[in-house]
Amino acid sequence: MLNYGDLDWKLIGAALALSLIGVVLIMSAQHYETATYQQTFYQRQLIWLVIALAVFAVVAHLPLRGFDLSAYLLYGGAVVMLVLVLLIGSTRMGAMRWFSFGPINLAPSDIAKIALVLALSRFMAYTKLPVSSKRRLGLSTLLMLIPVMLILKQPDLGTSLVFFVILFVLWFWSGLSPWYMLLIISPLFSLIAASQTVAWIVYLIVLLIFLSWLRPGMMFGVLTVVANLAFGIIMPFLWGRMAEYQKLRILTFVDPSLDPRGAGYQIIQSKIAIGSGGFLGKGLTAGSQTRLEFLPERHTDFIFSVLGEEFGLIGGAIVLILFGFIFYRAIRIAAKCRSRFASHVVMGAAGILFFQFFVNIGMTLGFMPVTGLALPFLSYGGTSLVLCWTLVGFMVLADYHWQEY
Repeated sequence: MLNYGDLDWKLIGAALALSLIGVVLIMSAQHYETATYQQTFYQRQLIWLVIALAVFAVVAHLPLRGFDLSAYLLYGGAVVMLVLVLLIGSTRMGAMRWFSFGPINLAPSDIAKIALVLALSRFMAYTKLPVSSKRRLGLSTLLMLIPVMLILKQPDLGTSLVFFVILFVLWFWSGLSPWYMLLIISPLFSLIAASQTVAWIVYLIVLLIFLSWLRPGMMFGVLTVVANLAFGIIMPFLWGRMAEYQKLRILTFVDPSLDPRGAGYQIIQSKIAIGSGGFLGKGLTAGSQTRLEFLPERHTDFIFSVLGEEFGLIGGAIVLILFGFIFYRAIRIAAKCRSRFASHVVMGAAGILFFQFFVNIGMTLGFMPVTGLALPFLSYGGTSLVLCWTLVGFMVLADYHWQEY
């Protein structure tokens, strides 16, 4: 029987505070819309919050061992859903990412995030393979790539990046050296450096020096060099095959003024909104960028811009502190759990929340590209909110059963 007094109410309270702040911001963001349907987005978010809290309660009451034993089964179910959404899902904005049930849209990619955390956590908790063995790295990568390839078919590049983060967070938490992880992602640096021939040559020289110092093994070293050369060589071909809007999105991330009325518009307006809020903000529903509809996607992708404009630096700091407390508690819980499976689940959950938090806020401030990732707890979206509270549920569940192996 669950003893409610032993639950981590501080963690729950921080998540609830963020969720309620999100409802208020959504109400403010849509306050001046002419359509009644848009004005009531915050009411639907409240309904979703009730549903999310119910899901959280169910997760918190379930035995942790049950998730351990069913991890691969849940993973298989999530993969099947990703296949089905490509076949019978609804299409919106050129992408097939949702199952539509009347007014309810379900994104199976959010379910797949949870399923991958559980599957990888079980694999890393019980495998006898050495941490840096090629077989262990390969099998865990395969578990990640299967849902990623299906999500890229939707297409949804932003969401697919979350799956890579889950893998890297759990690799790190299971003991893989950060230097090895740096080598694994080094081909991406080669891809970027290859835009300038001199920069690419310098990068390759630095890479060789780093490999000679680290000595990761002949096979690992050779594969790293080959992958870096391959990524650098194909860079011009990839650039040539990209659509113009994709090229423009990359260029305007570096310099939004290149297309201030198009691809750079969102970032420019977001910076104006946040900057104009000052220290105390303009007040609820008083933001000019929001009220005059200069700020795009203000109830979803750019909800933090609404916060910055209407509640200023103080409001932004409060939200950052609440997020910081959640991440702090997650690390503390993961560190004290005796069960390796539970510890990995908590870190995987924290990794999802942190990555989406970091990318979304970075996007609104202009130092991350526009990806469409929601800000956890605050952005409008039912599936996203249920996902966040499910992850909090795993944290609370692991904390409650931290002494169990």
